[in-house]
Amino acid sequence: MLKKVGILINGGDAPGLNAVIRAITRTAERNNIECYGFIDGYNGLLKNEFIRLDKSPITSGILNKGGAIIGSSLNSNVFKYKVIKKDGSEGYKNLSKICVENLKNDEIDCLFTLGGDSTQKSARDLSLQGIHVIGVPKTIDNDVACTDETFGYNTAVSVATEALDRLHTTAETHHRIMVLEVMGRYAGWITLEAAIAGGADVALLPEIPYDIDKVVEKVKERQNIGKNFTVVIVSEGAYPKGGSISVKETRDGGKGVINIQLGGSGELVAKELEKRTGLIARNTTLGYIQRGGSPTPSDRVLSSKYGAKAMELAMKGKFNVLTVLKNGKLSSVPLEDVVGNNKKVGAVEGGTKDSNMKTIPMDHDLVKTARSIGICLGD
Repeated sequence: MLKKVGILINGGDAPGLNAVIRAITRTAERNNIECYGFIDGYNGLLKNEFIRLDKSPITSGILNKGGAIIGSSLNSNVFKYKVIKKDGSEGYKNLSKICVENLKNDEIDCLFTLGGDSTQKSARDLSLQGIHVIGVPKTIDNDVACTDETFGYNTAVSVATEALDRLHTTAETHHRIMVLEVMGRYAGWITLEAAIAGGADVALLPEIPYDIDKVVEKVKERQNIGKNFTVVIVSEGAYPKGGSISVKETRDGGKGVINIQLGGSGELVAKELEKRTGLIARNTTLGYIQRGGSPTPSDRVLSSKYGAKAMELAMKGKFNVLTVLKNGKLSSVPLEDVVGNNKKVGAVEGGTKDSNMKTIPMDHDLVKTARSIGICLGD
């Protein structure tokens, strides 16, 4: 009999987080189940800091609100948690047993984990210690395995598309190459869908190492028909053939969860194109604007569906799964499937050969559409 549930958020914020919290809480209230939110994600779970969400005004008026009313944790892997040793040096320690003890002492029957690849990896690892968990796929990158779409993605694409619309007018007016760098890390979903929606001429993805000469050819091809401007969208994880991704910063000596901060791919492309074409090229890095602010109606609906489905699964006793959307229908898959080959307890986040991160397959309809309408993918 389900009596108490908890919610935590890990990783970067995404539009729709509050809508998921609201849906879980509303469903819990209607079934006389207490609902609690752990403050600042896994950090709150370690400290056992939480607030009650059901029968509370805190969840009123949050459907359209950006961010998360219970906060989130970043770079917090409780199986490899950064600690300060007695001698003052930094190290890493497995503190997961504290989380397990807190959940059992709090009598939490199910923990909902809202997050992406690394979040659900830790959720799977907690399930191996007897904790009932249900994951909800959150990331603007749309790269969580086993589900068609993550909440927050639609909003990010909408923001990127609007940015392309605005850059297009400047590019045309001043006869320039305008480059837009967007998020996505190792997956180019935002880049490609925004490119199609925003009428970009070039889209450079992490999945396709690009040949800058092919991009130059596209620019000159447009010039030959009287179009003296080009709009380019670049994923932060895109890189040239024979090169590597652009890393802005490495955190904690590369030992943390998400230990590298990407950045600079757009600037690199802009500089190369200006040098090779003679046209002025300018880069705009969209950054955190993509994941802040109010969610689109589509993300509000998807988030609500995910939250309600997660509670439904919990009430049915179907634990240690991820709520997913497949072919337009809500269902679930075992967290083991989401983890894929990344079986080691406490392993860091995706982007490795063992990661089950969802990237764009080359036979995907988005790729076919982009090629059909003349978008250059750099190959």
